[in-house]
Amino acid sequence: MKKSSWIPITVAICASALVLTGCASGTTNAGSTAEATAGRACVILPDSASSPRWENGDRPALLKAFTDAGFEADIQNAQGDTNKYATIADQELTKGCGVMILVDYNGAAAAITEKAQKQGIPVIAYDRPITSGSKDSPTMVADYYVSFDNEQVGALEGQSIVDGLKAAGKDASTATVVYMGGDPTDGNAKLFHDGAAKVMTAAGIKPAQEPTGVWDGDKSATNFEQALTALGGKVDAVWVANDTNAAGVITVLDKNGLTVPVSGQDASTAGLQNVLLGKQSATVYKPYKLEADAASKLAIALLKGEKPTVAKQLYGKPFIAVTPVLITADKVQSVVDAGDAVAADICTGNVAAACTQYGVK
Repeated sequence: MKKSSWIPITVAICASALVLTGCASGTTNAGSTAEATAGRACVILPDSASSPRWENGDRPALLKAFTDAGFEADIQNAQGDTNKYATIADQELTKGCGVMILVDYNGAAAAITEKAQKQGIPVIAYDRPITSGSKDSPTMVADYYVSFDNEQVGALEGQSIVDGLKAAGKDASTATVVYMGGDPTDGNAKLFHDGAAKVMTAAGIKPAQEPTGVWDGDKSATNFEQALTALGGKVDAVWVANDTNAAGVITVLDKNGLTVPVSGQDASTAGLQNVLLGKQSATVYKPYKLEADAASKLAIALLKGEKPTVAKQLYGKPFIAVTPVLITADKVQSVVDAGDAVAADICTGNVAAACTQYGVK
C-alpha cells in the first residue's frame, strides 16, 4: 500500500475507532443500549448481482473480524429476494443474536429491525440506511448506521462528469446529460443522486433524460438505450450511480460509436477496466474493508455490553461515515495496492496496454 495515497482514509477510520472506545453518555438509542446477552453477530447481505463486493469483500472481512474477536458470526445473503431476507432473519433471530448487521434490500430490513429491537437486539444499518417515513423526510429506524459518506460518493461522481465535460470542451449548461440512478427503494440511491445533482446543478447541468433507477446492468442498458433514442442519438455525458450500471450504459455507447464521460462507483474489476480504457471517466472507490472494520468494531462493542457513543448523526441516529475516494486511470494502481483489486484480473485482453500505460501491475 502506498501510504501517501491512503492517509485521508486512515485518519477518517481512526477517528471513528477512537469514538467507539468511549462508553460515556452521548448520542445513543434505547435499542442500542440493551445489553447483548448472546455472543453472536447476525448479518444479512442483500444480493450478489448489484455488486461483487458483498460476497468477495464484505463477507470475508466481517467474518474475520468477529472470529478474531472470539465471536460467532452468522452471515447470510438474501440473493435479491425480500421473502428470503425475511426467512433468514427469522431463522437467525430464533437461534439468537447479540447484534444484527443488516444491508437493506427493497425495504425488507425495516420489519426485521423492529422484530430485533423488540427482543432487545441492537441493529446496525450497514452501507444502506434503514428508514421509515417519506423519501423527503426519512427517519432512521436502525440504532446505528455505518456506511460511506454517500452524498460525498455522489458528489465525486458528479464532479467527474463536470470535469469530463470540461475536458471534452463542452459547455455544461448546454450539454445533453442523462441521469442513470440506482433503485429508489435503496435509501443510498437518493443520497448518491442528491450529492451528484448538487455538484452538476451548480455547474449548470440539467438532466436531459432520467429513467427510473435500477441496480441492474442489463436493465440499465435497456433504459439508457431508450433514453438515447428519445434524444435522437445525442448525448454528451451520462451520470451513472455505479459500475455495474455503467457497464450496461457503455455497451450501448459502444454500439453507437460514442465515447462520453460516464461515472460510477465500487471500483469493480469491470469498472476499473472501463476507466483504464477511457470509457468511464472515474469510479468512486469505497474501501469496504474499512467499512467492515468500522461496523465490526461497533458490533463487537455492543456484544461486549458496551454503550458506544458516536458524535455524527444521519436521519436522527448515530452515523459512522467512511471516506470514499475518486479513482481515475492514474489512480487504479492504488486500489490494487490496497488489496481490493487484482492486476492480473484487470489487465486482460485489450486492457493490457492501458495497464502498461498507467503502471498497473
